[in-house]
Formats: sequence, C-alpha cells, structure tokens
Amino acid sequence: MIDFIQGIIEEITPTFVVINCNGVGYKANISLQTYTAFQNEKSAKVLTELIVREDAHLLFGFSDSSEKKVFKMLISVNGVGPASAMMMLSTLSIPEISNAIASGNSALLQKVKGIGLKTAQRIIIDLRDKVDGIVNFDQSLASSENKIKKETLSALEVLGISKKMVEKHVDAFLQSNPTIELEELIKLVLKKL
Repeated sequence: MIDFIQGIIEEITPTFVVINCNGVGYKANISLQTYTAFQNEKSAKVLTELIVREDAHLLFGFSDSSEKKVFKMLISVNGVGPASAMMMLSTLSIPEISNAIASGNSALLQKVKGIGLKTAQRIIIDLRDKVDGIVNFDQSLASSENKIKKETLSALEVLGISKKMVEKHVDAFLQSNPTIELEELIKLVLKKL
C-alpha cells in the first residue's frame, strides 16, 4: 500500500522515525540498522511495509531494499511477528542472518531476544531455500565454516570425543571467529572439555 515515504526527518530514535512528507508526519518503526543509516541525515527516503491488524495499522521503515526483503521473509515464517523480525534486524546484520539461515546456525539466531530453539529451527527450515535468491550473502564464508567444522569434528572423533559432545563448542568458536585456523579451533575445543 505505501511503498516508501520521502521527506524531512522530524524525529528519529533507535526504534522509530517520523518523516514529514508534505506536512504529514508518518511514524515508522525501524531497526538499529536503519537508525544508524539515517541518524545524521536531515531528510530520507524510507522504504516501508504496512501491516494491518484488527487493532492497529503498523508501519515499518527500512533504509534499503535488502533489509525490507529480509523483514518480509522473516514475517512469512509461522511464529515470527513483525516485532521479532525487527528485533532480529536490530541484533544481527543482514549477512549474519543470511549466513545463519544458509548454514543452519540456529545458535546465532537464538541470540536474538524472543527467538527460541524451535523458532530458530523453523526460520532455517522455511527460509534456507529462499535466502540465496533474496539476500546476497557470503557463500564462501559459510562453506569454509562448514568445511572447518567438519574437519574439526572428524579430528576430535579420531581422538575419541563424540560429535554431540563438542558440536556446540565448535559452533560457538566459529561464530565468534569465522576465520579461525583448524589447529587453533581444535585446541580451543579441547581446552573447553
């Protein structure tokens, strides 16, 4: 219904922006990414998504089309509402979200307030095939993380350590340092045991 609003920024906070468009002030809920993009601007073109419910008409604003596409993609998942989608966009960057979905990293998605294990798994299952076509994410990073993860788990299995016992530690270390070397990752996991 309302695709975008262009005008003067009357007010901006980390959660909403008010755009004066020809004397009408439109208030749109925004993520921290959009807040950062518009924070020092006097005017802006805000891409919008209007959600109509029985009790309210909610307007959500985005600084670019990829953020809007990810928002629409997230709210298409059963159990993920607009507030949860905005929280996810405020907590994680677009590449982090798309990499987490593509690589099946539910632990990263669970770091978002309000996203539990079941919701994170549902997001991954529902969007894994869609994320590649909608978001340009770093496929090589995701595949190199998977390769290092597999090699690490294989090496630890050779040492007699079960995969289930260490997989969450491997994921956590890869999440915090995606460019970690295989040997260093193995050492860090062994220290955790």
